[in-house]
Amino acid sequence: MKKFTWLFTISICLLIATMTLLVRCDSTNGQTSRSVTNVVDPISDNASRMMEEGRQVFRFETFGDEAYWTDALQLHKAIAGEKNGGVGPGLSPKSALAAGFKVDMDVIPADVAQAIKAGKVNLDDPAVTLTLLQLNAVVGVKGTFDNNKKLLSIGVTCASCHSTVDNAFAPGIGHRLDGWANRDLNVGAVVSMAPNLKPLTDALGVDVATVKKVLASWGPGKFDAELNLDGKAFRPDGKPAATLIPEAFGHAGHNLHTWTGGWGNVTYWNAYVANLELLGQGNFYDPRLMDKKKYPVAAKLGFGNKRVKANQDDKVTSKLAALQFYQLAIPAPPAPDSMYDKSMAARGETLFSGKAKCASCHVPPLFTEPGWSTHKGSEICIDDFQSNRSPDNSYVTQGLKGLWTHMKGGFYHDGRFATLMDVVNHYNSCKSLNLTEGEKKDLVEYLKSL
Repeated sequence: MKKFTWLFTISICLLIATMTLLVRCDSTNGQTSRSVTNVVDPISDNASRMMEEGRQVFRFETFGDEAYWTDALQLHKAIAGEKNGGVGPGLSPKSALAAGFKVDMDVIPADVAQAIKAGKVNLDDPAVTLTLLQLNAVVGVKGTFDNNKKLLSIGVTCASCHSTVDNAFAPGIGHRLDGWANRDLNVGAVVSMAPNLKPLTDALGVDVATVKKVLASWGPGKFDAELNLDGKAFRPDGKPAATLIPEAFGHAGHNLHTWTGGWGNVTYWNAYVANLELLGQGNFYDPRLMDKKKYPVAAKLGFGNKRVKANQDDKVTSKLAALQFYQLAIPAPPAPDSMYDKSMAARGETLFSGKAKCASCHVPPLFTEPGWSTHKGSEICIDDFQSNRSPDNSYVTQGLKGLWTHMKGGFYHDGRFATLMDVVNHYNSCKSLNLTEGEKKDLVEYLKSL
């Protein structure tokens, strides 16, 4: 009996082992294995897709704004020049680079690049600009050509203002740097080239000479994103109302993304720019812009409830999700060692969170305030002209990451402080910090290191 029991037990164990092996083998080829090893994570798959789509939108999507830059302003004709089917002298590569346009060296064929280096390409010839546009090498500008290589239209993308290059090939020509503020781009000068400024004169209720005066007042690296809302081209003191082009990197975790408060987060501003600044073909709604007293131009133009026409496609809305995803994924570039003194920066970090009280608003690691990050002009000891152009009459606490990349043009929204030391001196006085000269220098080095 004991022998039978022992044999029975052994048989049961072998049976269980065999069944287990069969289940494992079946799982290897069946649904169980697929669910563990072969099925793509839908979240990761979606993230990869949105990343690539967002990059393409940021770099190359015009949102149908050719209807404005080409059909209305006819800017393509000024770029091409009379000899190439347009009007006037045309825009040469040399003039384009001087106006702050950037060229992506990675799409220039090797033979063309060699010819440029050898001085065999005439950079004073607008036809060369057209060639660069055909290669899709001009950052943020998209040209459409017919079969005879005649420029038919021109469109503008996010990258025109919010990308630059590393100058690896030559000044203004290099590898793309997405999200970096283009503080060389002279938007006003470019717009002034347009043969037909009537859309601007009609909107603002002024003549061409006045429009050109306003555009000329901006200068490199500045743009007035509220001009087409309130028509305020100059401050009460006579200075231009334009603000510095901001960076578009390092904003993950930030709520507000503009110089002034109340507008909304990054996807609001993307929709605003695509629809109301680039004048793309899309839908946009913000009832605050229907306020005829505060935003008379916007109210006249119907910007508070902009809708595509019945026979048009919305070329903006479907792009916003991927664009936001990509933009929030752009990290702030780390400061190179050559940018700052490490020992001074270490002391400055202690001051930043201590005596200088910077961290009370620029909270690490975001270096802005979590939540509703705005302050009135009186809180930061400046005038309220620009803040009062915004819905809630305040200034946004700017993020400080990557500060070293956009020192050109000054600091604050309008570049009123030429250097970081000027900023530190301002707050030292405004907040009665009693910083020594050495402490100020240490703090500047830390700011450069972020």
